[in-house]
Amino acid sequence: MAMAASQVAYSSPAYLKNLDAYWRAANYISVGQLYLKDNPLLKEPVKPSDLKAKPIGHWGTISGQNFIYAHLNRVINKYDLNMFYIEGPGHGGQVMVSNSYLDGSYTEIYPDVTQDIEGMKRLFKQFSFPGGVASHAAPETPGSIHEGGELGYSLSHGTGAILDQPDLMAAVVVGDGEAETGPLATSWLSNRFINPVTDGAVLPILLLNGFKISNPTMLSRMSDEQLALYFEGLGWRPYFVEGEDPEEMHRDMAYVMDQMIEQIQAIQSHARKTGDTARPAWPMLVFRAPKGWTGPKEWDEKPVEHSFRAHQIPVPIDQDHMEHLDVLINWMKSYRPEELFDENGRLKPEIARITPKGNKRMAMNPATNAGFHIKDLDLPDFRDYALDNKEHGKQMAQDMTVLGTYLKDVILKNETKRNFRIFGPDETMSNRLAPVFEATKRQWVEKIKEPNDEFLAPDGRVIDSQLSEHQAEGFLEGYVLTGRHGFFASYEAFLRVVDSMITQHFKWLRKAAEQKWRADIPSLNVVATSTVFQQDHNGYTHQDPGILGHLADKKPEFIREYLPADANTLLAVFDKILNDRGKINLIVSSKHPRPQWFTVEEAEELADRGLKIIDWASTDEDGDPDIVIAACGTEPLLESLAAVSILHEKLPKLKIRMINVLDILKLRSPALDPRGLSDEAFDAYFTKDKPVVFAFHGYEGLIKDLFFDRANHNLHVHGYRENGDITTPFDMRVMNQMDRFDLVKEVVSSLPDTARHAALISEMDSMLQKHHAYIREEGTDLPEIENWQWQAIK
Repeated sequence: MAMAASQVAYSSPAYLKNLDAYWRAANYISVGQLYLKDNPLLKEPVKPSDLKAKPIGHWGTISGQNFIYAHLNRVINKYDLNMFYIEGPGHGGQVMVSNSYLDGSYTEIYPDVTQDIEGMKRLFKQFSFPGGVASHAAPETPGSIHEGGELGYSLSHGTGAILDQPDLMAAVVVGDGEAETGPLATSWLSNRFINPVTDGAVLPILLLNGFKISNPTMLSRMSDEQLALYFEGLGWRPYFVEGEDPEEMHRDMAYVMDQMIEQIQAIQSHARKTGDTARPAWPMLVFRAPKGWTGPKEWDEKPVEHSFRAHQIPVPIDQDHMEHLDVLINWMKSYRPEELFDENGRLKPEIARITPKGNKRMAMNPATNAGFHIKDLDLPDFRDYALDNKEHGKQMAQDMTVLGTYLKDVILKNETKRNFRIFGPDETMSNRLAPVFEATKRQWVEKIKEPNDEFLAPDGRVIDSQLSEHQAEGFLEGYVLTGRHGFFASYEAFLRVVDSMITQHFKWLRKAAEQKWRADIPSLNVVATSTVFQQDHNGYTHQDPGILGHLADKKPEFIREYLPADANTLLAVFDKILNDRGKINLIVSSKHPRPQWFTVEEAEELADRGLKIIDWASTDEDGDPDIVIAACGTEPLLESLAAVSILHEKLPKLKIRMINVLDILKLRSPALDPRGLSDEAFDAYFTKDKPVVFAFHGYEGLIKDLFFDRANHNLHVHGYRENGDITTPFDMRVMNQMDRFDLVKEVVSSLPDTARHAALISEMDSMLQKHHAYIREEGTDLPEIENWQWQAIK
């Protein structure tokens, strides 16, 4: 029977002796995963078939991380902590595998990897091996929410995870190579957003082992005094543990860990008893240990331990290169496996006894497989916020402001659940979501200077006070990975700053979906505003809709791209995504005053079906059009409808079919995407051979790809053509030939009797010249452009 925590001497020599044995066991298991396929306890002479043909993986950070993990287990037991582990050093994958194997978590999830010799053999063979597991923490790894393929996001993920979870603690190990990345460097400012009353705690552990792939690391060359000044200036209270003698390091680590945990608990206790939300100086640890600690000291007369040479595979031994096998055997036997494992390969009971149990094991913390613990949002009926658009195009409104009134009530209806947040880089007001501040404030645990500051408070549902796309995206990822809901809104062009982060999240979703033991997490919702065709005060630097193509290249079951053209369709999309699971939803939305087009019923149909023939703008009454005009996006729809008006006036007998596309990836072939329209359905919309003039918000290649597998290649796309400047809104469309006049020219040029319409083409050219001269004289668009309204087709 396990002893009560109060009866255990957690700093006694006996306890630390067992802790050291556990650490050696984790190191042994970690080395074995690099090199061995069989003979896991080296009971027999090692033969070529026992070794991997090509060891792949990393050693440099492993022993240091295992040491940290062991001591985190100790404080979990001593203080009864609800803690999980984030592995920032990218390719330390065997750390979380080894430790979850030793505490039994791995076997519970993967029953064939048993805690015996046969299971250890499977564990070793599968690591970084075809059909096996990755060399970095990944969805297959118990306890992981953090995909280690790209460095820089561990601390922002940890912070997002502990928001609104006051009992949760994220132990975030930051590698010293990772610490040099821009995202990680800026994420030290995360402590400005952690409310000690309502949120949990992040314990950053900076693992300084001195080297990256082939260079020294910068922070490791700073003195403790310099590091103390650096981190104190950033608002942390740094502690230091340094050395390489295990006995001394265990004593020092136990002492410092106790101090840090007790400081965190004191901060939280004080704040929760008094309501004091002033930003505390949270503890963080600077842990200095050699790169390649406990591994080979040198190879080929060059240092390995304490060197960049320990980064990957420190000694080149494999089944075809066994001449120095004794180095590997001596290395593994230096951990004294006979003291660690019994004859059957099980961890000895006195060592196993010190691991946490049940959900206290970091690999089994419920936050790391939160799909089973999601609380759906209570959503108001979006129809209550819809605009009356029975007179199509007559009402003017700002789509994002209308959405803001809906989101305000989403916040209020989920006030007690505390499971919904909005993230962004200082753009919530710019993105016209001001109504949400009637229900909440920006979370900001720093000094507030009235009246200069606005909407700041220690507890709020919005975090946008740091101008960093990396932080906003990282917070949201940590938040949804641990089972909550929200979205990240950013200027469209600067989503490209974090498109690799979104890619990493996609890879997480894809691999997690293959793990039957993982449940789907809430979807990652990303809103693009300040879009390419409405950059009337920023210019060319702010013009890039490339996130659409970037995400469209990913596996279709995980990606949705919505381009609502008015407020009602935006509301219908948000109703669809806020309780969604297991996807990345990209929503491209306007924030400027716009004509409002669709009734709430039409908006629902667009959201459900993805596209719709706009009967009130179509003239193909017999169902056999002369031309199909399609639009996807806010300005494309506006310009297409204006083009339809011109065509109806000038060519009243022309039979036009007008289509609005909301869910652009619905146009994919079902051979590529199960959600895609069948060929029959696609042809029913776009015909098999009639000209299709498609006005699109993004780069034209995406639309051409979508039509590639279809019958109708009579396609003429007008989208963003990488032409931009500081200019008027309409001129942005003219520069890219996505304006009404160029669309009319494209329509008549695609008709069989183009020559008959030369006068109309000339008239459109004259309007373009008039526009060009007018804006350069007046600085605004033509009155007939600014004042244009849709007139119902008789």
